[in-house]
Amino acid sequence: MHALILAAGRGERMRPLSDTVAKPLLPVAGRRLIEWQIDGLVRANVIDIVINTAHLATQIESTLGDGSHYGARIRYSHEGESSQDALETLGGIVKALPLLGPRPFLVVSSDVVTDFEYGALGPATAAIERGEFDAHLVLVENPSYHPQGDMGLGQGPAGSIATRVPPLLTYGNIGVLAPRLFAGLTAQRAPLFPWLFDAVERGRVSAQLWRGRWWNVGTPQDLAALDKICR
Repeated sequence: MHALILAAGRGERMRPLSDTVAKPLLPVAGRRLIEWQIDGLVRANVIDIVINTAHLATQIESTLGDGSHYGARIRYSHEGESSQDALETLGGIVKALPLLGPRPFLVVSSDVVTDFEYGALGPATAAIERGEFDAHLVLVENPSYHPQGDMGLGQGPAGSIATRVPPLLTYGNIGVLAPRLFAGLTAQRAPLFPWLFDAVERGRVSAQLWRGRWWNVGTPQDLAALDKICR
């Protein structure tokens, strides 16, 4: 399995720190933010990793290199050199597709720190390969900055599915996606949501709730607080 780590944006809420240091490279408890994700993927034997870059792209690529230091093989989907070049989530995924191969792939955000075990996504990935779903999303309880949530969790004929029926949970920026989901799209600047809600409403997206450790690190205050927790 391949994985895509999303790392192209500036991280507006992380300014001024992210003006001169790429947000994925900011440190938490002795590791760069993105290294938490790389380590989690490698532990699950997901070693073929693509990272999309734009804002401070050269800084990210020169710091992480080819991934051999982490036991991974890292390639880059280069969207440009500035935040204005970043294609957002949907556009970034579409541009990276040629590097991700024909099978379902993991997509995660570089600013999420979690102890979620990516190896546990095997059954969901198999269901996507059988054609039962086109995507699988990991949901979390609504954080304080996103109280309205994104989608609910229901029961479908082939397992738990994402729904638009309340109570709503928040997409945890961890998912498995089939390349066929993006057939016919071009790499234009666009967010993943609300575009993906069409597949949700058609019952083509499975989901699960994760109640373990999970942080989306958005601000300097988040970064400092998590540094204390993780040390």
